[in-house]
Amino acid sequence: MLVLLPPSEGKAPSGRGAPLKPEALSLPGLTAAREAVLTELVELCTGDEDKAREVLGLSEGLRGEIAKNAGLRTAGARPAGEIYTGVLYDALGLASLDTSAKRRAARSLLVFSGLWGAVRVTDRIPSYRCSMGVKLPGLGALGAHWRTPMASVLPEVAGDGLVLDLRSAAYAAAWKPKGEVAGRTASVRVLHAPTRKVVSHFNKATKGRMVRSLLTAGAAPKGPAELVEALRDLGYVVEAEAPAKAGQAWSLDVLVTEVH
Repeated sequence: MLVLLPPSEGKAPSGRGAPLKPEALSLPGLTAAREAVLTELVELCTGDEDKAREVLGLSEGLRGEIAKNAGLRTAGARPAGEIYTGVLYDALGLASLDTSAKRRAARSLLVFSGLWGAVRVTDRIPSYRCSMGVKLPGLGALGAHWRTPMASVLPEVAGDGLVLDLRSAAYAAAWKPKGEVAGRTASVRVLHAPTRKVVSHFNKATKGRMVRSLLTAGAAPKGPAELVEALRDLGYVVEAEAPAKAGQAWSLDVLVTEVH
């Protein structure tokens, strides 16, 4: 099972670990594309702060994020699972998983990123600020920048198992499973059952708890239909829609009655 996650907007401090080693990150097929974004982002944030703030869409109160980006090559690096914070990652609670579940998380979880493309939770990265919606002056829209390298790298990473897609729309734009891979992909929404509307906070929290439940239970669904069964066995209310034709992903709605 491969689980595709969005990053968090807020991130923990880099800490005092050894600096980033781009060549040591997982998915080496993305190295050149990562280097291109990293180089331009550092150059942008080393120059005119006002321009950098505009490009990155930062408020005046987040001006300090520019200096953080300027120092990315020398900042300390920590496992991505410690860098990403926020509602989804708090609910996922990677640090409190037992040893077996942590091993499953290291194998299964893939976090999408405007800067790195995608990383595993064990990859050591510094704290940064660069969403997938950013348009860098030299590279353009990052979603478009990542599509070509992702298209060649991600199908191999997906292997022949289930792909559980929990990404937000901006990050889903960087890679859309196609063909045979799409047929074993399940895209998940979390809906407030009484209103059938997506509400951001509990949408993220439920996705985090859902992934934690699967990891803790050691669930290993082979495909979307088996995923639906596994989630229902874990107590989730799931509505599933199989694709109308080959080459499309399954759509799963997880219904939640309480907003928390």
